[in-house]
Amino acid sequence: MRLLCALLLTVVVAGARSEARGGARGAQPSETGSPERLALQVYEPGDGVSLPQVVKQVKAQYTSEAMRQMIEGDVMLGVVVRADGSVGDVQVKESLDAVYGLDQEAIKAMKQWEFKPGMKDGKAVAVRVDVKIRFTLR
Repeated sequence: MRLLCALLLTVVVAGARSEARGGARGAQPSETGSPERLALQVYEPGDGVSLPQVVKQVKAQYTSEAMRQMIEGDVMLGVVVRADGSVGDVQVKESLDAVYGLDQEAIKAMKQWEFKPGMKDGKAVAVRVDVKIRFTLR
């Protein structure tokens, strides 16, 4: 049986989502705007913040157990792309399989991705995006 794991970058513009949840988490810099504070700030895309662009994708691997169970579908990850283009915090937002290891394989692959970072006011900044990892058996 041949397998294919497709990776799709699905970025959801977080402004609309966060408004529905009572405001953007960390979307605005502090009042002081110090360089140290801005370096730690994580932005949502939109409102002057550009989306990071994928430079390197790493495909998630199927576990043998998940293949035997013939599990297919998507894992939605919440990802912080750091100002240097590396991947920071990764959280499972929509699980496909927490039992046979596909969620963990998606996280493991995601941490190896590289990006051209998002920008705000001409400077690279950390941006929170959603990434969909698709597992497909063929």
